[in-house]
Amino acid sequence: MNYALDKVKGYALAAIAAAAYGTNPAFAVPLYGQGMNPVSVLLFRYLMGLPLLAVIMAIRGKSLSLKKEELVPTMVLGILMAVSSLTLFESYNYMNSGVASTLLFVYPVMVAVMMIMFFHEKFSISTVICLVVMGAGLLLLMKPQGEETLSAFGCVLVMVSALTYAIYIVMVNVSKSVRGIPTTKLLFYVLAWGSLVYVAMIGCGSPLTLPAEEWGWLNLLALAVIPTAISLACTTRAIQLIGSTPTAILGALEPVSAVVLSVVVLGQAITARDILGGILIVVAATVVICAGPVDKAILRMRKMFPRGRQS
Repeated sequence: MNYALDKVKGYALAAIAAAAYGTNPAFAVPLYGQGMNPVSVLLFRYLMGLPLLAVIMAIRGKSLSLKKEELVPTMVLGILMAVSSLTLFESYNYMNSGVASTLLFVYPVMVAVMMIMFFHEKFSISTVICLVVMGAGLLLLMKPQGEETLSAFGCVLVMVSALTYAIYIVMVNVSKSVRGIPTTKLLFYVLAWGSLVYVAMIGCGSPLTLPAEEWGWLNLLALAVIPTAISLACTTRAIQLIGSTPTAILGALEPVSAVVLSVVVLGQAITARDILGGILIVVAATVVICAGPVDKAILRMRKMFPRGRQS
C-alpha cells in the first residue's frame, strides 16, 4: 500500500515540478528587457532561494551540516545545475524562449540512454513508446514565430543545458551519498554551490546588473520560489520515489503547462497543432504512469503472435 502511495506521490510531484519549471521564461525574459544579463538573473534567483530553504529547515528543526562524503557530490550537482540554468537562460537571447524551453525536453531521452548504458536499467517497451510519442508531441509544440528560424548557437546552448540537467537527474538517482540527504538540504547546497559559480563569473569580468524597475525584484523572487525552490524540490523527491527516467519523461508536461498558461493568462490563441502536441505528451505521460500494465499487455500480444510462426 505504501509502495503504491509513493508511486502516486512521485508522479504528482514530477507533474508539479514540470508545471513550475515552465514559468522560467515568463519571469526571466522581462528582466532582460530591463537590462539584466543571464548571470545576474541567475545569481539573484539562487541567492534569494537560499533563505527560503534555510527557514524551512529551521522550522523542521533540521541541521544544514554536511558529512565529508557529501561535500563533493553536492558541489558537482551545484555546478551541473548552474551550467544547465545558465545555458538555457543564455539561449533565450538567441531564440524564442518557448521554443528553447520545448527543445530542452530532449533530456528525458538522454536520461533513459544514460541509465541503460551506464547503470543497466531495463529498457522497457513502454519507455520506447512514450519517448517516441513524447518526441512527436514536442515537435508539434516547437514552432518558431512567423518567419523566425532556429539559431544554431541557441540550439547548442539548449543541448548543453539538457545534457547537464540529465546528468544531474541521473546523479541524484544513483549516488548513495546524495540519496541520503534530505530534499530541502540537498537543494540548499545545490543553490549555494551554483551561486558561487555565478559569483566567480562576475569576478572574472561578467557585469553585475540590477533590475531597472521595482517590479523586476518581484520577478526575481518569483524565479527563486516557483521554478527553483518548488520545481527542483519536487523533482528531487520524485526521483527518489519513482526513479530518474519516469521523472524526466513526466517533465515533458512543462510545455503543455506553458501553452495552457499562455492561453488562460495571456489570452493567446491556441492552434490545432498545439492541441495535438499537448494530447500526445499527455498520452506519453499516461504510458509512463501505466508502464506495468502496458508492458504486460504488449508481452501477452507478442506471445499470441510470435514472429516467425509457421502457418
